This record gives sequence, structure tokens and C-alpha cells, in this order.
Amino acid sequence: MKKKSILNLPLHLILSFVIFYSISCESPNKNFDNPNIIYILADDLGYGELGVYGQKIIETPNIDALAKTGLLFTDHYTGSPVCAPARSVLMTGQHSGHTHIRNNGEWSERGDVWSFEAMFNDPSLEGQRPLPDSTITVAKVFKDNGYKTGMVGKWGLGAPHTNSIPNLMGFDFFYGYNCQRQAHTFYPTHLWKNTEKDILNNYIVTKQEGLDSGADINSEESYKKYNQADYSATLMHNEALKFIDDNKDSKFFLYYASPLPHLPLQAPKDWVDYYREKIGPEKPYTGRRYYPNQYPKATYAAMISYLDEQVGEIVDKLKEIGKYENTLIIFTSDNGPTHVDHVDIDYFNSAGILNGDRNRVKGRVYEGGIRVPMIAHWPSQIKSERTTNHISAFQDFYATALDILKLDKPYYIDGLSFLPLLSNKNQKKHDYLYWEFSTQSGQQAVRYGKWKGLKTDLQKGPQPLQLFNLEDDIKEIKNVSNDNPYIVEKIESIMLNARTTPILENFKIKALDN
Repeated sequence: MKKKSILNLPLHLILSFVIFYSISCESPNKNFDNPNIIYILADDLGYGELGVYGQKIIETPNIDALAKTGLLFTDHYTGSPVCAPARSVLMTGQHSGHTHIRNNGEWSERGDVWSFEAMFNDPSLEGQRPLPDSTITVAKVFKDNGYKTGMVGKWGLGAPHTNSIPNLMGFDFFYGYNCQRQAHTFYPTHLWKNTEKDILNNYIVTKQEGLDSGADINSEESYKKYNQADYSATLMHNEALKFIDDNKDSKFFLYYASPLPHLPLQAPKDWVDYYREKIGPEKPYTGRRYYPNQYPKATYAAMISYLDEQVGEIVDKLKEIGKYENTLIIFTSDNGPTHVDHVDIDYFNSAGILNGDRNRVKGRVYEGGIRVPMIAHWPSQIKSERTTNHISAFQDFYATALDILKLDKPYYIDGLSFLPLLSNKNQKKHDYLYWEFSTQSGQQAVRYGKWKGLKTDLQKGPQPLQLFNLEDDIKEIKNVSNDNPYIVEKIESIMLNARTTPILENFKIKALDN
């Protein structure tokens, strides 16, 4: 029988054929172009504080599950050993020798910037030093390429009265702390919803306000004022879930900058009670550096497990709206664990296989301060559990975003896309990674293959290079600089050429900028 030409069929049948043909011939990976991105940034979470990185006490089943069907990075680094500059590296794609914000300087020349009451009455006292108006953040890149962009959590890169707030730096939606000093309580008087204050059902308790005179340190009633009505981490999480749900019909980028488990020690009671039973009796913390706490170990563990619970709820929401398969979830931390003594990082082995000495963690460019956990989870691309020792850092996320969007990388971006690695393809390697940090006496570091070069006390003047072979000495104990003069010379050259002089005076380092 003679076949009929498609041109002789009725129009509605022709259209049906064309639609069917286009669907049936579609590439099986086409639906996975331009994935949704959720970047979850924990605050002060140590390398060893997740189950998949060896944690034995704190339970993190939901985050561990991301790794069990994802890619776990063993050699991932933050952009800086403290909050603001780490976030600056993440948002700008420039390492800490190029990015504008290079330390946690709190812009104190404005007035009493540490007073919660003064900041509540005068928002111009809130916030950190701003990014330049010309900054093109990774959020702006996503937004300009058709993504809905949202942020919840801690910003720390510009005050409310500046042009460097999330809504002017590429985010369609923001809910959280503008100011990282405000994040020194989980029961603040307010958070910011876009450009407006969201007044909460809490009252001011200053950091200097210890237990009431004559209070019984073993009575829960004595600590009641440190646990109020509106817990910020819950409020921000609810907004994150709403953002995901509101944008289920769009491509979206969500930057989830959780304040957990940064101090102070404040956590939901059900999780504290769980760890009280698991850990047993402990000595209360009654000092005034941060708020007193009756069960410091149980509360710290509770903060991390609550964050883990929230990660599980994000995954559940993605499955509910049908976005799970094509959402890239990245989970990491802004720096190593805290150095303050009422968080018992020795008890928890918070630094894991790294050196957990309190002079080698947060605030330092040793491995314990800058090497952080990182998990990438993307079901449509990462089909089974994998572990990689690829050396990567915060600036790489910007480059990866450009690669996902099929955009050329500008010359000023220091990052290297790890998209090929996620897709199990050939991955380029960094020639080196570079860090500098002007506080804690001035520091500089370079990761060069298996080698780590490091200098301290640079605010006092030029210093010799400490050299460590991380393959043999991950705890950075044995300085082998005398045995490897060529490597020392190479890293010295990198340190000299990898940076620019910072624009702001308080980011300068005496040995490098005079």
C-alpha cells in the first residue's frame, strides 16, 4: 500500500506528529540543562563534624545521605579563615589576594557597632564594609541569565544604607541577618526581609549580660532569657522552603547561608534534650564572651543536628515539587571550627584528621582553619557515591556557575570550574591556591600540589616560609623548608605575584604592602 505523505494529513494531525516527534527525539539530558542550584553554607562547621568525615558523636544522617549519592571532596577550601572575606570570595569568584573584603573588620568608626540596642535604633550601625558598587556577584550572573535568585541567612558584605545589600547585589529575595554581629544571637530583635526590617518577638540580651546575681547555675530557669520566642534559624529556613516552593516553575539559585553552628550556644530544646541524654552530665558554661549555657556540649551538637534536619527538609521539598533530580545541592562551611573554649572541639574531634589545636583552626590559614567539608549532590549527573581529592576552593563556585550557564569566564575570576568533575569527565587542576589574611598578626598561604607554604606574623615584617608536605604531614607539624629549596622558591614567587594591594587600609599587611 502506498504511504501517505505527511503533507496530505489534516493540520491537527501534522501538529500532533511534530509535537510527538520533538518530544521523542529530545536528548535525554536536555531536561537537565540549567539545573536549580542550592548552595548551603554552614557557619564555623569543622572538617570533622559530619558523619561522612568521621564524626562519631554528632549525628548528621541527611547531610551524609547527600554524600552517599553524591560527590565528597576531601581537599576543598574556604576563601578565608573567617566569615566576611570567605563570603566575599564566594560571591566574587576572586581569591583573598584579589577580592575586595579581606578580613572581618567591623567598620567601627561609625559608632557603637557592637551594641544591639544602638543597631536596632540606627540601622546605619549595622553591617560590614560594602563590596564596590561595580561588583558582579555570582547571584547577579544567575539573575541575568533567567534564574530566580534568593538568599536566606547571614550576609555580612554591606550595611543596610549601602548599595551592597543582597537585593542590590543580584538577589531577588533576601531574608536574614544583614550584619554578622547581629548573628551573635539566634534570638535577635529583627531580621531583614528584602529591604525592610522584620520585627521579631524577642528582646535584647547583651553579650555582656551574664546570669542574674545569685542564680543557680544548675537550674534551667537561670538560662531562660537566652532562649526566647523567635529562633532565627527556623524563621530563615521556613523562608527558604517557601522560596523553593514559590519558584517551582522557574529555574532558581538559592544561597542558604545558615548561621549554624556559629556561637552563641542556642538550639531547639528537643535536640538539646536528645544530646543531654546521649552525652550525659556536663559542666555549665557561665562566662560572658558569649551567652551562658547549661549544657554546652549538648547544645553545640544540637545546633549541627538541627542544621542536618533542615537539609533533609530541603531535599523533601525538592522531591515534593519534582525538582530533586535536576537540582545541584552544594553543602560546605565558611571556615574551620571555632577556637573559643566553651565549644569543646577536642571532645568532638571537630577538625577531624586535621590539626585541631586552637591556634590552628578558625582565624588561621593552617588546614584546620581553611580546609572544609564539601559535598556536591546532583542526582541527574552524579549517579553514585564518589570521593575526590581534587583541590578546590570557594572561588571555583563562580567559575562552575559560568560553566553551567555556558558563559565565558572573565579574566578577573580566579576560580576553576569543577563542572567536569561533577559529570565524571576530565577535570583541570589549579596551578595553586592562594590565601592572605591581615588579622591574627598577618598570614599568607599557598597550596601547591601536595605542598603547603605558610607565613605568619607578617604584620611585624617579612617572615620565613614554613613548608609542609600534606601527603605525609596533614597536621602540618614538620617544617621541611630547609630540605626543599626549589619548592620554597616557587611558593615565594607565587606569594609575591598572586595578589594585589588592597584598596582599604585596614586590609593591608605590613610585610606585603609597605
